[in-house]
Amino acid sequence: MAGPERSWTSEIVAELLLDAEARRTPTEGIASRWPEFDLDAAYRAQDLAVRLRVARGERIVGVKLGLTSVAKQRQMHVDTPSIAWLTDTMELAPGTAVPTDRLIHPRAEPEIVFVLGSELCGPGVTAARAMQSVASVVGGIEIIDSRFTGFSFTLPDVVADNNSSSRYITGSLQLPPDGLDLALEGCLLEVDGQVVDSATGAAILGNPAHALAFAANELAKRGQALEAGWVVLTGGLTEAVPLHPGSRVAAHFTHLGSIVIKAE
Repeated sequence: MAGPERSWTSEIVAELLLDAEARRTPTEGIASRWPEFDLDAAYRAQDLAVRLRVARGERIVGVKLGLTSVAKQRQMHVDTPSIAWLTDTMELAPGTAVPTDRLIHPRAEPEIVFVLGSELCGPGVTAARAMQSVASVVGGIEIIDSRFTGFSFTLPDVVADNNSSSRYITGSLQLPPDGLDLALEGCLLEVDGQVVDSATGAAILGNPAHALAFAANELAKRGQALEAGWVVLTGGLTEAVPLHPGSRVAAHFTHLGSIVIKAE
């Protein structure tokens, strides 16, 4: 394991976090051990890690936004959104139980999800322009799983950790964006039959469309673009709830249907 005496690099961070994921063993925050660790180094580590994922056979299928809601920012003690990668191995098929035995300390959160019909490339993308690239809108639940001890991290830490990516599931109801007021799209979060939280799409930067524009513009800084067919998870609408074997979590949306997951 890398220690305080080691000469840190983004490559070491990427390998350390992938190893922590594979071993289901959390590690201490990188920022506490590498004083010069910043967002640039964190995004380099994130990109290096996804290249390693692709090299071992995974396929990039989209991106996920993190920390786009006040609730999530408050929960994680940060104040800036971030972006990360989704691969095909992270998607759960409907009816598939969440494999908690392969995770460290999973949590679930409801999301509004976009499926892109055309490429979206920054910079300078507005929310209105971003929505022109959306083919459909779906509801979803993301299962996040930080590789850091106690789910405690700085913004560079979580960016390097691919925004705590783990698994996600989307609903079967796909709606065209026209006619949907996503800022007013409501969601009830239910855990084991009890409603524990609620929110509307306005929790996501005022409107999930702003999160999509943010993603395009942030990727442009790295010479990349959102591709047609990709899914975009716009960020947790509510605080994330812990998942334990036997847990049942449901997200009930106003127009986007209901998504239910069970943990095993």
